[in-house]
Amino acid sequence: MNTPKLRVICASVLCAIFVVGLFAGTVSPYPYAKQFRERPNAAPSSTHLLGTDSLGRDLFARLIYGTRVSLLLAPAAALLATLLAGIFGGLAGLVGGWCEKFILAATDLSMAIPLLFVLLALRALLPLDISPVLSVIATFALLGLLGWPSSLRVVWAATKNLRNCDFLLLARATGCGRWRMIVRHLLPNLRPVLFAQFWISIPVFVLTEATLSMLGLGVIEPLPSWGNLLRGLEDISAVTANPWRLTPLFLLALVVICFQLILPAQEETA
Repeated sequence: MNTPKLRVICASVLCAIFVVGLFAGTVSPYPYAKQFRERPNAAPSSTHLLGTDSLGRDLFARLIYGTRVSLLLAPAAALLATLLAGIFGGLAGLVGGWCEKFILAATDLSMAIPLLFVLLALRALLPLDISPVLSVIATFALLGLLGWPSSLRVVWAATKNLRNCDFLLLARATGCGRWRMIVRHLLPNLRPVLFAQFWISIPVFVLTEATLSMLGLGVIEPLPSWGNLLRGLEDISAVTANPWRLTPLFLLALVVICFQLILPAQEETA
């Protein structure tokens, strides 16, 4: 069982990584796209802590900027998915009837199709030559808009338990509309459940973005993310010559493990 001390350590690690990513422009010694053409695939040194890639770009700088993209936008996508799950799951559990059946049927249909396949199909429909900034927005918007079904089931079950509570019966008796009941009365009482679902979604979206970017359908170069940094691992000879190229992989694994170790604390509060 995870001890409180271990959870504090994991939370501290995550906070440190978040802060470094947030202030990437200050921490990084170089811009992420700056090329040192005379030093491609350079080994780690005092000038380039993790060496350079095949284009002569500083890997340490790209790792820091990639951390900002992956770790700061995944919570935004998780927040969008959790809000959608809260609204539609709350509506299904509160109203019942045909509305509940329709929303749950749509949720089951969405869960029957693997999220990654849907993301690949939708992302492939977009032009491949869009700007890096638009690629970031498109990737995480798709994650947020399509990542809600699993959370909706949890919110729906929690809402059904609250359907006949006194505060909802009183709100209904005073003529409170359905949407007002959901926003003003239901969602605040579902806060622990929603927060737990939000926390669960973050590492899922981080891994999904990494997968999409590794396949060339996520964040587009030259903007770095953990996913397109991992594409550099395809060059086995370069990785063998410079094992520090594995740093994005270790950082990704560390972040996901920290989220999982903190998670039981969130489930207890829920």
